Parts: sequence; structure tokens; C-alpha cells
Amino acid sequence: MNTQTSQQAFQEAQSLIPGGVNSPVRAFKSVGGTPIFIREGEGGYLTDVDDNKYVDYVQSWGPLIFGHRDESIESAVIEAVKHGLSFGAPTLAETELAKLVVGFFDSIDKVRFVSSGTEAVMSAIRLARGFTGRDDIVKFTGCYHGHSDALLVEAGSGAATFGNPSSPGVPADFTKHTLLAEYNNIQSVKKCFADSSDIACVIIEPIAGNMGLVPADKEFLLSLKKLCSDNGALLIFDEVMSGFRASINGAESITGVTPDIITLGKVIGGGMPVGAFGARAEIMAQLSPDGPVYQAGTLSGNPVAMAAGFAALTKIKKNSRVMAVLEERGTRLVKGMQEEASKCGITMQIDVRGSMFGFFFNEKPVKNFADATNSDAALFAKFHSAMLDAGFYFACSLYETGFISTATTDVMIDDTIKASAKIFKEITNG
Repeated sequence: MNTQTSQQAFQEAQSLIPGGVNSPVRAFKSVGGTPIFIREGEGGYLTDVDDNKYVDYVQSWGPLIFGHRDESIESAVIEAVKHGLSFGAPTLAETELAKLVVGFFDSIDKVRFVSSGTEAVMSAIRLARGFTGRDDIVKFTGCYHGHSDALLVEAGSGAATFGNPSSPGVPADFTKHTLLAEYNNIQSVKKCFADSSDIACVIIEPIAGNMGLVPADKEFLLSLKKLCSDNGALLIFDEVMSGFRASINGAESITGVTPDIITLGKVIGGGMPVGAFGARAEIMAQLSPDGPVYQAGTLSGNPVAMAAGFAALTKIKKNSRVMAVLEERGTRLVKGMQEEASKCGITMQIDVRGSMFGFFFNEKPVKNFADATNSDAALFAKFHSAMLDAGFYFACSLYETGFISTATTDVMIDDTIKASAKIFKEITNG
């Protein structure tokens, strides 16, 4: 496959942009090679600047549940742009999208829109601290909640890929209030509460997508909720990635566990930059201008992003079976690849939640970040590179999750499984 134009583009980008990318994981550091530069997307495909076409299992890292250039979302964006890009004033679009979001979640009475998932989580943490009057927070090793200072501690996703779980530039004073626990290990959380009586909240990805796909056990989440309630702490579900991807009604509908605050992003912007956080009215009443907890954003509730999100969520609401269909396709994909890997003596751990899928080259099931790091990173890099050359675009880190869209057809999945079979044979034959 010829990628000469991408290589040249990457060289030029490196001279102007740190690392040549505006988000570190895009640099392909953990899988090797040169990142491909995309020219356009259409449905379930990407086309790069060298005219190579790929089946896309990244889908902009989650937002594009209906694939690239969905007609209804594209039309909504174009119509919104005709009226202006931004006003810095309220619009009806904000309220309309808020109605939709609140309608999907039993635990949300009110929602505040922001411009990114990082901003949503940062604001949710501040709100939890303001509501409880406490300072400490508990997070889980391997869960990534954006790059705000207090949460960039033992993070997954790109931070894990770069072997830099904590970052220079983050003062120790900012992270001393962040306590670490092990995912799916309630005893580690109990220790945090034993060590501190000042815990405002526990934040977790209930369906972790930033150490690969690692869902939390239902029993663990039930125990976590009780522990928070017993100690007067709030439970925050970070569903920036899993919201409207694992279930249209959130992880609470899968697990039966009701969080106090939920953070969202990705799908609710339909591909445009957006984030949100929501909670019951009592908690949200603490937020400015109603309460003393300050949060603001000039471009929050951007009308173009609101229009895209409204179109996406409206389409989901009209098709309640969309998640079941996507889960069937995702399951067929990873089971097919797992079977082909097994024929070659390669052990593959797989999981699917709604339209999210994940796989590890690992001898044992993956339940936490330590398990994930015991996966065969070298084998993943070989597999990723070979599949890319064959025209299949997977996430460029073993700590990321894959995504199925409605534009991902059965033919695409069959072709992917066939390509994986060939590649597994080539890898095992040296």
C-alpha cells in the first residue's frame, strides 16, 4: 500500500505541531509506522490522502454511530450553519437537545453542555466537591477521564500508550487529593475510604473504554454505589465514551446501578465537539448561576453541535433496536477473529457492549488495567499494521476500544474476518 503522501504530510505536520498530531495516540507510537492522513469518510469507510480506502472501526473514536456523513446529521449541520456558527447567547437548540438527553436517563433531571469530555468531567468533579464540601476523589487505575490535572494520574488510553501515566506539569498539590483504586476490586476502594474521610466522589468508567474494552462487574458497581452512599460520597459514571454506544439508556440500564452524576460526550454531538454532565435537580442546583459552583464556556451549547447531536439522538430514539443490531454485528466480528486466531494458536480475549468492541492478545480474561498491560503489545502492533495494509482501520493502541456503526455491513465484517485469518497465519509462520 502506497502511503507516500501521508508520510510527507506527517513530516510537515511535525515541523508545526508537537509530534505532528493534536492528540497523542494518533501518532501511532505504540503500533509503529506513519499515521495515515484522512481526506474523507463515507459511511463505514475512510479514504486517505493517497486514495487508499479503509473499513473504519474507529468512527472518530466513538461519535459516529451512524457512520460518516450520515444524511440527516449532515443536513442538520448545514441548516444550522446557515443561521450562524455561534452567538454566545441561548438558543432553542440547547433546550431541545437537553430534553432528549434527560429523557434517556432516569438519573438526570438537568444537564449542562460543554465543549469536550475533558471539560465535562472536570466540571462534574468540581460540582461533586461543591455539593459535598469535600476535597478528595477516587479514580481507578487505567480509567481515563480527560487530561485535567487532578485526573491525569494512572490514566489509560493515550497516557498508557505513552508509558506516562502521570504527566510533568501537574503539581503534586493538585493530585494529592486523588486516591487510586483497582478496577473491579471493591476492597481497594474500601481502603481509600479507610484512608480518607474527605472523599467527595468516586469516578469510574462503568464500561471502561480507555484500557481497551473492560466492563465493570455488576456486583462491583452495586458494592461501589453502596459504599459511596454509606460514606456520603457521590458516584460519577463517566460515559463520555459509552453513552449511547453501549446502551441508549446508559450503563445504569444495564447494571441497575444509579449514579449521582453522569458525564457524556461523543454521540451527543453527532461528530461535532461536545460534552455534557447531568444529575438530579438537587445536585445541579449547586451550579452557577443557580448556585455557588462556577462553570462557564463561551462556546458551550454551540448551535451547530446542538443541531448535530439532536439529529443523532433523534435517530437513535426512533430506532430502539439499533443497539441490539450493532451488538450482534460487533459480536460476530470479534468472535470471528477470535476463532481464526485460535486456529493459529493465538489466544484472544474479546468483549462487546452495544456498538463497542474490544480484544486483547492475552492468555487470561482482562478485568483491570494490570491485566490489560499483560497483553501482547508486540503482537497487537503486528496485527494492527498488517490489517491497516489490508485496508482495515483499527484503533492504534491496544488500550483503545473499537466501534461498529450502522454503516458497518455484514460484508465488511466478513471481509475483516477473512483478512484477519490470513494475517494470523502470516504472523505465526514468521
